[in-house]
Amino acid sequence: MDVVKFDDAEQYEPEAGWQRRALAGSDRFTFEWFEKPPGHSSPMHDHENEQVCLCLEGELTVHTQTDSVALEKNDSVQLEPWEEHRVENESDERAVGLDVFAPGRGFEFWTDREE
Repeated sequence: MDVVKFDDAEQYEPEAGWQRRALAGSDRFTFEWFEKPPGHSSPMHDHENEQVCLCLEGELTVHTQTDSVALEKNDSVQLEPWEEHRVENESDERAVGLDVFAPGRGFEFWTDREE
């Protein structure tokens, strides 16, 4: 059993106010808790990982090249590998979500990213 206490989880900020924490996972899958401040959007991007994004608090809008969907508490969306997307908090309140990636990935996806 591998336990990760939330307060002890490895964390980073890809951009100011956009917090991410690594929860229990492996090379086969990873869970990342995240908080997005009001008005924040990740850049449009893609990756080799299949992804499920679950909204835990507030509202998150997931945009792809062809569609957009607003997620409210407990709503989720599944993204295919290499599907371009971005996740945005269009509200005036913080939004919190959980990303699940398969296969797993590390923080270097954002920390070592070249613009």
